[in-house]
Order: sequence, then structure tokens, then C-alpha cells
Amino acid sequence: MAAAAAEQGKGKRMQPPWSPPEGTKHSRLCLYNSLTRNKEIFQPQNGKKVLWYCCGPTVYDASHMGHARSYISFDILRRILRDYFKYDIFYCMNITDIDDKIIKRARQNYLFERYRENKSAPDQLLEDVKTASELFSVKLNETTDPDKKQMLERIQNAVKSAFDPLEEAVQAKLPAEEINRCHEILLEEAKDLLSDWLDTKFGSQVTDNSIFSKLPKFWEGEFHKDMEALNVLPPDVLTRVSEYVPEIVDFVKKIVDNGYGYVSNGSVYFDTMKFDSSEKHSYAKLVPEAVGDQKALQEGEGDLSISADRLSEKHSPNDFALWKSSKPGEPSWDSPWGKGRPGWHIECSAMAGSILGESMDIHGGGFDLRFPHHDNELAQSEAYFENDHWVRYFLHTGHLTIAGCKMSKSLKNFITIKDALKKHTARQLRLAFLMHSWKDTLDYSNNTMESAIQYEKFMNEFFLNVKDILRAPTDVTGQFQKWENQEAELNKNFYDKKAAIHEALCDNIDTRSVLEEMRSLVSQSNSYIAAKKSSRQMPNRLLLENISSYLTQMLKIFGAIESDDAIGFPVGGNSQNINIESTVMPYLQVLSEFREGVRQIARERKVTEVLQLSDALRDDILPELGVRFEDHEGLPTVVKLVDKDTLLKEREEKKKIEEEKKRKKEEAARKKQEQEAAKLAKMKIPPHEMFKSEHDKYSMFDENGFPTHDTEGKELSKGQIKKLKKLYETQEKLYKEYLQMIQNGSAN
Repeated sequence: MAAAAAEQGKGKRMQPPWSPPEGTKHSRLCLYNSLTRNKEIFQPQNGKKVLWYCCGPTVYDASHMGHARSYISFDILRRILRDYFKYDIFYCMNITDIDDKIIKRARQNYLFERYRENKSAPDQLLEDVKTASELFSVKLNETTDPDKKQMLERIQNAVKSAFDPLEEAVQAKLPAEEINRCHEILLEEAKDLLSDWLDTKFGSQVTDNSIFSKLPKFWEGEFHKDMEALNVLPPDVLTRVSEYVPEIVDFVKKIVDNGYGYVSNGSVYFDTMKFDSSEKHSYAKLVPEAVGDQKALQEGEGDLSISADRLSEKHSPNDFALWKSSKPGEPSWDSPWGKGRPGWHIECSAMAGSILGESMDIHGGGFDLRFPHHDNELAQSEAYFENDHWVRYFLHTGHLTIAGCKMSKSLKNFITIKDALKKHTARQLRLAFLMHSWKDTLDYSNNTMESAIQYEKFMNEFFLNVKDILRAPTDVTGQFQKWENQEAELNKNFYDKKAAIHEALCDNIDTRSVLEEMRSLVSQSNSYIAAKKSSRQMPNRLLLENISSYLTQMLKIFGAIESDDAIGFPVGGNSQNINIESTVMPYLQVLSEFREGVRQIARERKVTEVLQLSDALRDDILPELGVRFEDHEGLPTVVKLVDKDTLLKEREEKKKIEEEKKRKKEEAARKKQEQEAAKLAKMKIPPHEMFKSEHDKYSMFDENGFPTHDTEGKELSKGQIKKLKKLYETQEKLYKEYLQMIQNGSAN
């Protein structure tokens, strides 16, 4: 009673108040911004859209591991921002195909090849090498960089070793064959030395612009091949300096009009003091302490642009060239200031500004480009747009060393990307990069690569073990297994690791920590599998499938897996880049064409056994190998590589459809037969008999067997009689048809 009273006292029952859970704080992506030298929260200027510019290569030689350091690292960052954080990235990269290095190398290559084609006599070659050696010795003595000096000394020693045998062979009048052999050896060893001398002597006479475009075009092609081999995504937009000269001229003109550039002797220079004295501008935002570093500034200007007369054209040693007047032997384009060519820094500003506008979200490049290149880019771009935010986030990848040393030809540790890919796969190289911070120095060494190889093996073994578990036969319900404490614990660890991985990615894309968390998750999963197997129990399929699928997806996001396989690394050899389809398709195409030819002959000669065999090949044999042949009347057979299981399921479905068609056809025939039998049975009934069997409806009939009263003895109404009369007349017609059929002998 008391409870009832309390209930009444409450009045009408209502839902209690609800409050949402407090939840947890969401981590936001932070990136190390060189403009502040701190990790900053990443906030794009326009929603999820990210405008990104990356400094591309100067294409005059083979791409090396230093390039790989930058472009693989930026590819990883780009993929993670796009595929994990779901940013809409517009990625622009340049190709520098006009540059002092390119001009000098192109000229030297052209002059040396022409010298080789002239086939100078041995005496003349010896004389030329002597002359070139004198010039080379001066260059060697003036060199202060120890690594470069060591490289030049090595060249000098190699030339000396090749010079003496030819000189002795000529003096001794050895056979022409031996002299020619020594001649070729010296010519090859003295290539650099002769090229320098030929350029000094004849370089100013090279005037054909096509000579300067041939070299960068070749090496750009090689660069793209290397990037594809490394699984580096191509940019959305690629800009070449040679294609943007008019835009560069306009860009320079506006800087001059804005008061930040000046013309001097046909060249145009950026006025760093004028820019820095402006209230809204600041020069050298990235490395202010480097202002005045003449060595760095001169390296930025280029070897052909640091002669005394060039340097004297500047108002200040800190000023840099926006437009260079062309000397004899240099490519040139028309401009308001006369024939000339772009400076190095201006190209990126003009091209990026043309594509991305007055402000971009991310600008990327190697650490060594910060000053003067990127600082000068910033200055001239903000002078053009009259703003102070041309770049919001500047990302710089760390240096690459080779076994602890700076990569240098002089140290004989210069490794091209092609050389690296001969020793390791693209995936192994990428894993090595993922195991290090993108902004710190990476040491490319045997230890580094061995760590990457072992990591790959460790992950692959786990994927293979999970695939083996998933291949174990089970029915539909058998895949759902009861969870015990072990499953609950592993699942908790799984979600803890996912959270830790997210935190690491938010923390400046810390892939090193991510890979360690992934390794830890695999170790926990391996322990779970081992414990289950030791107790003769089946590991939980769905849980392991979820874990391995997640790990695979993360590796796909990082660009370490290219295939569409749900779990693990692709199968097909040591290289991740092997494409099964491109390997086997030529053979399948030959088989398809041969089969079609055989079928044609079999049809013409009506050899059904051969046609059956060709159908069996298509329907029974090839699906077991994951191959589908699609025959179309009058058209070539379409050959497709499809997952084997999918093809077998299709085959089973096809059989089921055919069986269903057959069943329906038989059912339709049976129903038709039953309907015809029922109709015939109905036709046999004489009209005067058709209602007499319905005693539950009628009690009296007339002389023709037509009902007159219902079961209660009441006369049928006019409406009822009218309906029955229609039925009676219909039956009369049917019965007459039946009698006609008997007469014709067709009633069975």
C-alpha cells in the first residue's frame, strides 16, 4: 500500500533528465613549421582544402638518395594528410630546367661529344690533356672544400694513370690497336677535365637553345621514372621554368614596379634593404641569422653568376638576381631589360603564384633550401603580392647521410635511386623512411636498411599467419566465435593502439612512433595466437581479421602497400611493383587468340567435341586460375584477371541460375499440362450436369439441370439466375468444343 501511495504521489511518470557524456579531448594535427621553429596546429586557410607547393629537382644528373629523402618523405606526409586526415590536397611541384648547373653541364656535354666525334689523333689528345690539366690544376689549388678537393685529386690521378700509357705507346710506336685502346681509356678518364677546358675555350660559341633543353628533358624523364619506381604520387600540377618565362618576366616587372627591384646592366636584382625596411615586410623569415652569409648567397646565385662584374652590379651583397642578362653561350629570352634568363629563386615564386595564388597552406623542400632559396622566395613573393603570408606552413625534410657521412662523389658514397633500388625494394626504402622522423637527419646505412627489412618480415609473417587462420574451413555461423577474456583483452589493446597511433600522427606525423605501436600490436596478436593454439583452440577469426585489415590499411595510407588486397603485402615476387596482370596477360592473350582460331575451325567443320573442350577451358579450367574468358558473338574474346574465389562463386551462381531456369521451365510445362487437363475435364461436363453436384448451394433444378431454388427452398433471384445463365452458356460452348474434338479424334 505504501508503495502504491508513493507511486501516486509521483503523479504521471516521466523520463528522467539525460546528460551527454563528457567525452575526451580531440587531438588536432600539429606540424613543425620552419617559420616558427615550433609545432603548430595545422589550420588550412579554406576548410579542408590544402594548397601545397613542393620544390622539385634541378634536372641535370641522375636522381640520388638525397632526392629520395625529400620526395618519399613528402609523399608520406601528403598521403597521410589526404587519406588519414581527409584533407583535399592540391599538390604542385616544379622542375628547374633553366639553371647555371644545367647550362654549364649541357654546354660541356655538347662540346665534349663534338670533340669525341672529331676523333683527334693520339698526339693531339695528349697535347690537349696537358693544356687542360694546367687549367684543372689552378681550379684544384683554388678549391677549399675538402670533399670537393679530394674528388678533384682523384680525377687528376686517374687522368695521370691513363695519360702515361698512351704517351709510352705513341713513343714506342706500338700497334695501332694498342694505341687506340689507350686513346679511348684516356679520353674517358679525362672527360671532366677536357669538358672544363673545352667550355672555357668554346663555351661562348654555343648559341642554340635546343642544346640547353635536351639535357634537362632527358633527366626529367629519368626523375619521373625513379619517382614511379619509389611509388611516389605524381603532383597534381607540374611546372617547368622553360614554360613559364613570360609569367616570370611579368612577376619581375611587378616587383620592380612595387619598388623592391632595380635594373642594373640588363639584369634585375631584388633590393633586400628596401624590402626589409618596409614596415609590413621582413627579410629572411626562416633563417634570419644567415643574412650576410656570402658563401650561401653565391651558391644561390649559381656558378655562372658570381663573377666580379656580376657582383659589382648589386646595390648590396645581400641582393639577389631576379633576372640575369645572358652572356654569350647561355640561353636567352626576350624581356623589357634585354635578352636574359630567370634567376633561380624567382621561378618558384612566379610558378607557385600563377597556380596557387597569393597565399598557400604548405610549402615544402629540403632542409638545405631554407636559406637563401626559400627566404628569397618568400621575400620576392610577398613583395609581388604586398602581403606577409605567402606561405602559412613551411615544411623542411631532414638531411640524408650515408653511413654517418655526408653523401659525396668524393667519398665514393654517392648513391643514385636506381642503385638503391637494385639492393632494396621501394617498400623497404619507404619503411626505412617511416622509421625515422621526416624532419630529422636520416642515416642511410646497412643497419638502417636491415631494420626496415626485419620490420617488413615481421609484419609479413603476421599477415601470412592470419591468412592461414582465415582459410580454415568454417560455415557461416562458425565465423562468429564466443569471446573470452583473451579476446576482450586483445580487443582493448587494439583500440588502445589505434588511439596511440592517432596521437602520434597528430604529433607532427610521427611515423616512427606509429610503426612501433603497430609492431607492439602485432606482438600482442602473435602472443594471443600462440596461446590459443597451445590450448588447441581456434583463434578468433573476426578479431584477427579486423586487426590485420587495420594494419594493412595504415600501410596503404603510408604508400607501403599498393595492392587492393584486404590483408597483407601483395604476392608476386620480391618487388612490390611487380604487376601480375602485365606479366601474365600477354600469354593469356595468345591463348585466347589460339582458342578463338580453333573454335572458328570447329564451327566451320562442325566438330562439336572441340567446341565442348573450348567451353570447358573457359567455364571449368581457367576460373580455377583466376582467369575469365568472356565470349561475345562477332567480337574478340575479352580476357580478365579476376580473383579466383570470385570466379568460382560466379560459376556456382551461373549453375544455380541455369538450374533455376530449368526448374522453372519444367514447372511451367507441368502447370500448363495441369491446366490443359483441368480444362479438358471441365469441357467433358454436359451443361445440364454442371450444377447438380452443388447440393450445398441449390435444392431444385429444372428439366435442363438449371438451378431454381437455393438450399433453403427459396427461389433464386433474377440477379442470381442471370449470373448462372452466363456460366451455363459458357459451359455449353465448352461442351460443344469437346464433342467436336471427339468427332475430330483430338480429345486425349
